[in-house]
Formats: sequence, C-alpha cells, structure tokens
Amino acid sequence: MHFEGVVLDLDGTVYRGGEPIPGAPETIGRLRERGCSLLFCSNNPTKGREAYVDRLAGMGIEATADEVLSAGSVTTRYLRDRHADDLLYVVGSSGLRDQLAAADLRTTDDPEACEALVVSFYRGFDYDTLTDAYLAGKDGCPFVGSDPDVVIPTETGMVPGSGAIVGAVASILERDPDHVLGKPSPEAIAMATDALGVPPARCLMVGDRLDTDIAFGERAGMTTALVRTGVNDDADVAESDVTPDHMLDSIADVERLFD
Repeated sequence: MHFEGVVLDLDGTVYRGGEPIPGAPETIGRLRERGCSLLFCSNNPTKGREAYVDRLAGMGIEATADEVLSAGSVTTRYLRDRHADDLLYVVGSSGLRDQLAAADLRTTDDPEACEALVVSFYRGFDYDTLTDAYLAGKDGCPFVGSDPDVVIPTETGMVPGSGAIVGAVASILERDPDHVLGKPSPEAIAMATDALGVPPARCLMVGDRLDTDIAFGERAGMTTALVRTGVNDDADVAESDVTPDHMLDSIADVERLFD
C-alpha cells in the first residue's frame, strides 16, 4: 500500500508516559522521508499543541504545532463554535483552562452561574468537585465531555482518564453528555482531515485503542492499524465490533504496511 497521510495516536502508541516506544523516533523519521503528511492525535486534553511539540522533541521526534491535534484543541474549537458567549463551568486541568482562555472563552468558578458544563480529566476530582458539577448541570444546561477515555496508559499501568470523570458526573446528573469530543467524534475527524490535507482513503490511522483510535479511523474512511503496546490486544479485538485492518506489535512495524 502507499499512504500519503499517517495519523499517530500518542499515549500507548508513540510513547508510554515519558518514554518513547522502542523504534518510534526512527519510524516517524522514515515516514517523513517517504513524504507522508503526519498528524499526532491525542485524546489527552491537558496540554496545548506546543506542549506536545516540546514533549516529542525531548524524545527525539520532530513535530510542528500544526501537526498536533488533541482532545483539548477539539474541545476548544467546539466550545468556541457552539458556546462562545456562554459562561463555562469547567471540571478540568489547568492545561485545558489555559487553552480555553487562549480562545477567549469565559469560565466561572460559580456552579450556579454555569451556562455550559465542561467535564474533563482532573487529578483533583473529589466529592466537592462532583457536588459542584451537579449544581452546575442539574437544571439541564449543555453538558460537554472532552473525550471518552475511561482509562489511560502510564509507565506504571492503567489509570482513570477523562471518561471516568465524565461518567461520574453523568451518573449524578442522570443524563449522558450532550457531546463528547476527542476521538472518535465527528469534530475530531473533521479537524484531522483538514490538518492532513490528504483524502482519508489514502491515510493510515495507527493507535492502541479500539473504541477511540480504530473507531476514529474506521469512521473517517482510513486504513487502520492497532498496536499491541497500549490498551487493547488480540483478545479485545475478538470480542469487539470494531475491527482494525491490521495488527502490529508496535509502531516500529508500521513501515511493513507500505510494502
């Protein structure tokens, strides 16, 4: 096959925690040599594009801000397009708040003043946070989740992600979010396609999660490859309605799909 564009998930695919997956820097360098348009696409909403550029550079991987798409940037775009004039009550990290502020979106610390509730990854999530989220959303204001990842990979194993916190808030409000951004949302697909500048049929999506990465690629019309270095494995594939086109041990094996 010949791919003109490659979308690479980050956590569990290019790196795990602070360490690159073996062979990742070299493989990405060779993809550039092939002339592929690259997009690094993460469901981590806590960092802006430049932070990802710096993180990748520290691992010997070259990237530009235009080659990075995160759940934070997708969420920010969605809120700017749909809730630009609303007061946002945010359950989320300082990194997400910074992205919203940079887009001139207004936030409030008063849950009673909430006009749209935004829920994301937040290490300080506790009973008081849950109570405030309930107060913010109990009267039915728009409820947005940054991404669906219930667990995320780290150097020491899996830990709760944004989806776990979104689920907790949804349970107390007794309603699902009105919209969940990040992969595999239509908004993420549209932003990724625009960034790549390549028809999806000529793109490869490489990731470690069936319900986000592979579903994203499938819905976009891309060829998909699941790597075994993150969340899902062959047993998960056997039980899933989402089926990757290819299974790879790691990102280091991506080039064999070009042969």
